Amino acid sequence: MQFDHEKATQSLNYLAKLNGGKINKMKAIKLIWLAERLHLRKYGRLILNDEYMAMEYGPVCSSTKDIAQLESTFLSAGEYKYASQYIKSDGQKLEITSINDPDTNVFSSSEVQTFEDVFRKYGEMDQFKLAKFSHSFPEWEKHKPVLDSGVSRVEMNYNDFFENPLSPIDDFFAEDQSQIQTAKDAFEESRMLENALN
Repeated sequence: MQFDHEKATQSLNYLAKLNGGKINKMKAIKLIWLAERLHLRKYGRLILNDEYMAMEYGPVCSSTKDIAQLESTFLSAGEYKYASQYIKSDGQKLEITSINDPDTNVFSSSEVQTFEDVFRKYGEMDQFKLAKFSHSFPEWEKHKPVLDSGVSRVEMNYNDFFENPLSPIDDFFAEDQSQIQTAKDAFEESRMLENALN
C-alpha cells in the first residue's frame, strides 16, 4: 500500500479549513487517526496508507506528521513542493495554516464525509484531550507497557483498528459487528491481493 502524500496534505489542509483556517499539528494528526480508524471499520479501506506509530501522546501517522512539519528532512522534493502550495507550518506555534483551498478531488465521497463526521464529533477537543482520548483505544493501549519502559515509539497494526475498547467510550465507533467483520475481510483480501501482485 503506497502512502498518498497528496491525500495527506489535503487532509491537513481540509482539517485546518474546517477549524477556521489553522489547526494545531497534534490535533490534526489525532483527527486524521480517528478518520482513518472510522473509514477502515466502515469500508475496509485506508485513506492515506500511512504507517502508524504508538507514541506517548497516542497514535501518529508517521509520514503525514513529516508533511505537517514541512521542514522535515524526511520529505522528498516532490512532497515538499506539493504540500507547500497548500499549507504553511508554524514551528513556534505548532500550527498548520491553510494557504489554498483544499483539493477534495483527491478523496472519495466517503473519505470527505468521514473527515466531516470526525470533525463534527471531535473538533471541539484540543490536542491534549484528543491524546488522552486516544489512550483508551486498543491499538494504542496494547503498546503502553513498552512505551512506559522508555521506548519512544512502537509500530501499530491496522488490524487492531477493528478492535473495540474494553469499556465503551461513546457510540461513534459502535458499528455492527457484522459490518466490522465485512470491512476487515475486505481489507485483508486487498492486502493479500497486493502482496500477490508484488
